Amino acid sequence: MESYSDHGITLRPLQIADADDFFKWYSDEKVSQFCSWNTFTSKEAAVQYVAHFVIPQPWQRAICLNNRPVGCLSVSPFRGEDRCRAELGYVVASDYWGKGIATRAVQMAANAVFVEWTHLERLEAVVAVENPASQRVLEKVGFRREGILRKYYLLKGKPKDVVMFSLISTEM
Repeated sequence: MESYSDHGITLRPLQIADADDFFKWYSDEKVSQFCSWNTFTSKEAAVQYVAHFVIPQPWQRAICLNNRPVGCLSVSPFRGEDRCRAELGYVVASDYWGKGIATRAVQMAANAVFVEWTHLERLEAVVAVENPASQRVLEKVGFRREGILRKYYLLKGKPKDVVMFSLISTEM
């Protein structure tokens, strides 16, 4: 299997014009199984979600392979006293799993966000206990596994256990 981890990966703002590309992963049940959103059944619904929830994120990017979006990621800052930390989330179309794309994109995002947000000390990511592939992505980038948070959030209406990962600015 060809690895894309060393070439052709770029990050750029996700745009409504990317609708055909992002509908592919937003409509894939394999992709959405560990995400807070439900699978979209129409391109219009996916466009509305991207327009109202994804694009307004302070730091969101399309993960592109040879200039074509194959996923997206975001970094969401905490507010108030917790301004020193932010949460990372990412998704890649299932056709591109296992090729190093998510690992490279997460590495690029972590490098960029610590430079752009000089106040940021900690980047966090929570991953469902049942999602070992995503856990490996974070470990390869250098995130540390901190532990399991029991029934940490609702996923498709059910409480889920997650693994908390973090990357500290001085570890970059």
